[in-house]
Amino acid sequence: MLYGIVAATTALLLAAVLAALLRAPALRLALLDRRQRQRRVPLSGGVAVVLATCLVVVAGDRTGFAPLGEGMGALLAAGAGVAALGLVADAWRLKTRFLLVGTAVAAACVVPYGDTGVPAGVAAAGWIACVTLAFRALDHADGVAGTVGVVTAFGVAACAAAEVMDGLAVLLSVLAAALTGFLMHNWPPARVALGGCGAMFTGFLLAAAAVTTRAGQDAVTGAGVLFALTAVAVADAALVVLTRRTAGRPLLRRGPDHLAHRLRRLGLTPAGVTVGVGTAAFAGVLVGTLVHTGVLGASAVLWVAGGVVVVVLVLWRVRARVRVSHEVVPSRRPRPRRQPVGLVRPPRESVESAQSVEPAKSPLRASRRTESPQVSGSLRVRNG
Repeated sequence: MLYGIVAATTALLLAAVLAALLRAPALRLALLDRRQRQRRVPLSGGVAVVLATCLVVVAGDRTGFAPLGEGMGALLAAGAGVAALGLVADAWRLKTRFLLVGTAVAAACVVPYGDTGVPAGVAAAGWIACVTLAFRALDHADGVAGTVGVVTAFGVAACAAAEVMDGLAVLLSVLAAALTGFLMHNWPPARVALGGCGAMFTGFLLAAAAVTTRAGQDAVTGAGVLFALTAVAVADAALVVLTRRTAGRPLLRRGPDHLAHRLRRLGLTPAGVTVGVGTAAFAGVLVGTLVHTGVLGASAVLWVAGGVVVVVLVLWRVRARVRVSHEVVPSRRPRPRRQPVGLVRPPRESVESAQSVEPAKSPLRASRRTESPQVSGSLRVRNG
């Protein structure tokens, strides 16, 4: 208990210090993400979270105060490999398909096939890879990915503690503390961001730990628990897929169609968006933890699924309503200034064509002109 408090405090302070120190090198190396068009946010927070988590956990394992246990070293090493893959994607814009394949390979190395079986283990590896990329997509707004990661880490740690997996519980507690230290710099307006490095590391550890915790138990209930623990990431991914499919846009191209973007269009502040998404994550994690421990029945997950469906459908219509309102009320657009008629110059070609063509005879001019048999030319008659 004492070591857990010391480890969490150390990870929190170390992540906060590293996030501040690594900000300047990230700016020099142009390791940046553009948010709100002109604001540049360094992607150095993920490196700070990874270093703080790995250093504290490895120190506890080497000193013997908190042994990781069987398989936890491989899980941490695979998470570090996924973090390195995410860092490469931040620096060189690696394609998403390569990230998916690399993460799936890392997940296949840590799935407990002895408890899950080969078919379920392969499905679990694919699910871990998808959740990892979904957490990477959550890093589209200030504070969202870090807040969801902290809440989910505490929930999965509670599930691991209920299964007497002390090493896994300590690993997730240290991760939650490191993310909390990172949030000191990532709360809106953010000075640093997780990037692919930190977001993929967080998502991979959380998804793999959840699979390890549920291994060997009922498959249907386990699937419901895994869904509830990651409901926010699943909702964001479902919203993006639905929006881009219906609009005919590529699925892997970035765009302002995530949860935080839609909530901002509804009028919420950046801090309000972070608090709202964090509250939704807490509700899903709470249901998943209670179902895992047996306090609630498996049917409670259906409430989480229904909430996800309602949120996705409601937010999916946000952009369409905004677009229709601009089309129906065109008076909000500034009207172009009208030039005086005398200052409008006709095109040069029209002037030349007008000079070459004889002017049409006007009946008014014809009435004002009379021809005299004695005068060869036309004679203008004045009225009166």
